[in-house]
Amino acid sequence: MNTNEIDIITLGCSKNLVDAERLMYQLTEAGYRCCHDSDDPHGEIAVINTCGFIGDAKEESINTILQFAQRKRKHQLRRLYVMGCLSQRYLSELQKEIPEVDRFYGKFNFLDLINDLKQDRPGNLTSCQDVFRRTITTPSHYAYLKIAEGCNRFCSYCAIPIITGRYKSRPIEEIEDEVRWLTSQGVKELQVIAQDLTNYGEDLYGENKIAQLIDNISRIPGVEWIRLHYAYPTHFPLDLLRVMRERDNVCKYLDIALQHSSDHMLSLMHRHITKDEQTQLINTIRQEVPGIFLRTTLMVGHPGETPEDFQDLMQYTQTMHFERMGAFAYSDEEGTYCNLHYNDDIPTETKSERLNRLMDLQQQIAEQVSRQLVGQTLKVIIDREDDDFYYGRTQYDSPEVDGEVLISKQKDNLTPLSVGQFYQVRITDSDIFDLYGEVQ
Repeated sequence: MNTNEIDIITLGCSKNLVDAERLMYQLTEAGYRCCHDSDDPHGEIAVINTCGFIGDAKEESINTILQFAQRKRKHQLRRLYVMGCLSQRYLSELQKEIPEVDRFYGKFNFLDLINDLKQDRPGNLTSCQDVFRRTITTPSHYAYLKIAEGCNRFCSYCAIPIITGRYKSRPIEEIEDEVRWLTSQGVKELQVIAQDLTNYGEDLYGENKIAQLIDNISRIPGVEWIRLHYAYPTHFPLDLLRVMRERDNVCKYLDIALQHSSDHMLSLMHRHITKDEQTQLINTIRQEVPGIFLRTTLMVGHPGETPEDFQDLMQYTQTMHFERMGAFAYSDEEGTYCNLHYNDDIPTETKSERLNRLMDLQQQIAEQVSRQLVGQTLKVIIDREDDDFYYGRTQYDSPEVDGEVLISKQKDNLTPLSVGQFYQVRITDSDIFDLYGEVQ
């Protein structure tokens, strides 16, 4: 057991990762050595950063806590702390069921851990007052930029507003300061994230400010790529499209969760948009930002989904030809509108069958999209390498969720490439999700 090392394990989404990075920076400033997502955790203290979004994520979080609780019972761990969405939502239950945990923190008070550790090392711990500084755990050339917390949308199936509360934007000036700090650390690429990017600023400024924010940070020296995640279709701020079109360093990529297509399901889901309005928005986005790649998320098996609704979704997916798409089966979550007012009436087998059919269709679409890029020369950033390949991404690919560009090291005349650098790469081949290329 290392008496000065803290293991931090992050589960769930990139928004959780940002919180973990903030905590790690504070702990490092306080004199601890932090190890993130280690395959062999052996510090005296462990912090589990949990996810509580859907059933599978909650199960993973609980199992991870129990594994570390067992280590503590065996005296392989001195202190165990838990933070994040699961403990925000189920604090009293967790305190009762897992007494090995020394303290549970929620989504917003996890920095209190610094003060709690002072009890063990009085007079030796300080905290950093810069709210945005953090230990970057991603490859050093890109980072996630969280611009808000919470959500005001209250979709029928979603527990996020229950966990995180109402939407709360960060001030523009604070975000700009963070971007300047990130670029000073070598970050070139920003993944801009929030539960809902497209509501940004309304709580602070009385009007939507997402277009102004993205335009402002796109002008900060050192920012070479900005990629936007988790837009919402209802009341979409169309002035954002002008910024995406005019600013070369704003990637032609938008992650916009649609969830479904039929009016029946959009109504049951409380999406506050019709199929025609949704279709018109997608068409407008494609017209205003030529060449844009759209990533969306779709759901099957929501209570009330009929075979006709699912067939509508299949046809819509085929027609709209989303370049990137993820899907998941409905999970009944305590406290949501669905949980309180609907019956989870779609059998598990039906949910799985529908999900498989939808993803099979998307696989065909993804393969077509990849083939269409063959022969083009694209700007690629290199993320990593192994003995055989360099692995990079285009502006159309977000880390972890999208495909990669593979550049073979077997070319006799290939000059060694550098991780974190951009190159012009001619795409020579493709498979379902990945591309193959040669540096020009």
